[in-house]
Amino acid sequence: MLTELRVRDLAVIADVTLPLQPGLNVLTGETGAGKSMLVDALALLLGERASADVVRPGAEKTVIEALFGDDLVLKREVTREGRSRVWINGSPATVGMLAQIGATLVDLHGQHETQSLLRPDAQRDILDAYAGAAVARVAVRDAHQRLRDLEQREAELTARQDDVRRKADYLRHVVQEIEKAAPRVGEDDALETEAKRLAHADELGRLARELETTVDTSGSSLARAHKILTALVKVDPSVGKWQELLDAASANAQELAEAARSYAADIEADPARLAAVEQRRDLLFRLQQKHGPSIPDILATRDSSARELDLLDTADLDLRNLAEERAKAAAEFERACAALTKQRTTGAGTLSQAVNELLPALGMAGGMFATRLQPRPTPYAQGAEDVVFEVTLNVGMDARPLAKVASGGELSRLMLALKVVLAAHDAVPTLVFDEVDQGIGGEVGVRVGEALARVAGRERQALVITHLPQIAAYADHHLVVAKGSKGGVATSDVRVAAGDVRTREIARMLGDADMETALRHAAELLRTASAKTAARSGTRSSPGSARP
Repeated sequence: MLTELRVRDLAVIADVTLPLQPGLNVLTGETGAGKSMLVDALALLLGERASADVVRPGAEKTVIEALFGDDLVLKREVTREGRSRVWINGSPATVGMLAQIGATLVDLHGQHETQSLLRPDAQRDILDAYAGAAVARVAVRDAHQRLRDLEQREAELTARQDDVRRKADYLRHVVQEIEKAAPRVGEDDALETEAKRLAHADELGRLARELETTVDTSGSSLARAHKILTALVKVDPSVGKWQELLDAASANAQELAEAARSYAADIEADPARLAAVEQRRDLLFRLQQKHGPSIPDILATRDSSARELDLLDTADLDLRNLAEERAKAAAEFERACAALTKQRTTGAGTLSQAVNELLPALGMAGGMFATRLQPRPTPYAQGAEDVVFEVTLNVGMDARPLAKVASGGELSRLMLALKVVLAAHDAVPTLVFDEVDQGIGGEVGVRVGEALARVAGRERQALVITHLPQIAAYADHHLVVAKGSKGGVATSDVRVAAGDVRTREIARMLGDADMETALRHAAELLRTASAKTAARSGTRSSPGSARP
């Protein structure tokens, strides 16, 4: 539960700390004192989008911190530039992480959140939560996904099969053309080299023979070099190491002459072979133009075309298998939808009955609430039907969808009735209500106070912003917001109200011009609320108790 909320430099709030307790916490104060700003602060802490205008004039940043239980601290800063920083137990985090954690800790119901009751998905979620249909929903979702996957695979394979059928003749031609040509990797480079040699055979032979003659002629020069080096060594033995270089030069010259002689002997003009090489090069060039640009690309085209043709042999069997799997998946999806529909049908009846039992006490004596399941033409991931909340606000009127008939105040009370009914099914420990008292007063306010106390119960916590003394009287913990001035800037402050201070706040809320009368009325409201709460919980209350 939310133990403490601290807000610094948020709009009219300079530095406020709200100590909160289990049960029903109420926040009261004059209009414009800043009560709703504290709810806004909590919304920011739970991941709501922030803007720079939330920062108090003259401050550099807004800081919001909350302690949940004894061991979880959430903190968020919003700078004047609109940038956010987040910490969870002192470690840096993201706003997204805040939102995820916050959804498990606090259920926030301001006017905006109450409007969500008009959305079909919110109505479906409420019914499913009440009906205990979480497992059945997951089963429907998973069965639908499996069916969609199989349908997609079947459609893709059918499309591929049709595509291959349309171009089968072309694919066969490609495979046959490439297999007949039988190109080899590197063959084009080898043929190019051979073609050049054959085309210039005469010149190559002449040059090779000339090279051989030139190297042979240089032999006498190398012999002369041997004699000169021998004379040098006699005078200076240090140049003897040159002998090795001269010997190598002589050996290389001999080897080069032999290579040139052999090359010249092998070179022979062969017009027939040249024509064959050029013909083969032309064939490879055409293949490269069509399927290339390289021989590896040509061979890859042959292989991919062959694989596509293989699909014609395997697709029919694969499609039959997929059709069988799809039929099984469709049957499983249908069974899952039927199971979910059954749970929803049962839950719809009991939810409507439970809400209708509460409406008269909440000032909607002529109202009737109904949960209608509207079958869909085609089931989808959320089941075989849509969930529609309908309401009759006056006797004799037809039921109409909630989105078309309810006012803001009626929506708030319907949401409250649903929260009372759903309390046993809701795992979120802290509920926050803002503007739940819109459009009500008198005895209806008393009933709303009772309902809020019931929602809070013993194992959870509710924080309510209210203008009604009838609601405030049911609080287990009463906080009062007051606005003053600090440094020339409007400033809100919060104090805990107990004993006489609380009685005076209830008297102020009653608006009675005679303070003594208002104080007596306030004390009576507190005694009555305390007695009703004690009776409901099975405890005794002392006369005049004001529920500190």
